[in-house]
Amino acid sequence: MDEPPFPAYAVGALVQLGERPAYLKTADPMPMLRPPDLVDSGEVGQVVSLRALGQLAVRFRRGTFLLEPDQLCAAAETDPPAERPNG
Repeated sequence: MDEPPFPAYAVGALVQLGERPAYLKTADPMPMLRPPDLVDSGEVGQVVSLRALGQLAVRFRRGTFLLEPDQLCAAAETDPPAERPNG
């Protein structure tokens, strides 16, 4: 069985846009098309749900949008893990 050409993202995964799409589709119950400049290049988003037809709902700073997995790449973690206090 062939593996998909893109990685599978789990809910909670941190992702970035690989390339800017022509438009963004909101993840609202009644989706709307929005301009692509709502998501800055390099902005990290979080996968909040898996949708039909392999689409992912990704929450960015300015909204939650439906994206195809091939439009995304995994985001590198920039923050060190939080230390737990002893006790």
